[in-house]
Amino acid sequence: MKRLLIFSTFVLAAVLGNAQQTNTASLKTAKTSYKSGKLEDAHFALQQTLVELDMTIGKELIKLLPPKMDTLIANTKEDEVSANSGFLGATIRREYGRGEKTAKVDIVTNSPLLGTLNAFLTSPLMNLGNNGATKVVKVQGYKARLTKEEGSENEKPSYRLEVPFSNALFTLAVNNTSNSEVLAMANTIPLAEIAKLIQ
Repeated sequence: MKRLLIFSTFVLAAVLGNAQQTNTASLKTAKTSYKSGKLEDAHFALQQTLVELDMTIGKELIKLLPPKMDTLIANTKEDEVSANSGFLGATIRREYGRGEKTAKVDIVTNSPLLGTLNAFLTSPLMNLGNNGATKVVKVQGYKARLTKEEGSENEKPSYRLEVPFSNALFTLAVNNTSNSEVLAMANTIPLAEIAKLIQ
């Protein structure tokens, strides 16, 4: 059974690796290790291939993000695409603006927070005891959680919008803003294209 599972993973990784044109060195190592019966080495090499694939997808995802949201310009020199720990997914980050008002986009594939957020969005019981700072909204047809965090005396509040996809969490955090501004910014992001690429 274990050999069948490893072989199935190898075949899946090979198909994905060829489709996304990732670095094939790890894939070749996996194939060689599998043929020589070194299953642990094959498993490790397949994990490396999946990390490379996640990084490739992350680099494509960041290209989908707009160069500007409202009046905030993207700080593209500070873009980040990094592998998550434990061979599971990637984290993509872009920041917009500087100074008093900024926005930050995070996309985390295989996020551990997906289960909790999906439970919040689908269960009316999760909203009991809510202090009114969090509400469910729809953005481009996707259910999302919008959380308000009070600012200092001279600032507007900050908002965090979280949109779960099947295997990733999209987050837009904006400080010194309003509810309507955050939703308008979120509507400039091609969520459907992002969801399609990470599925």
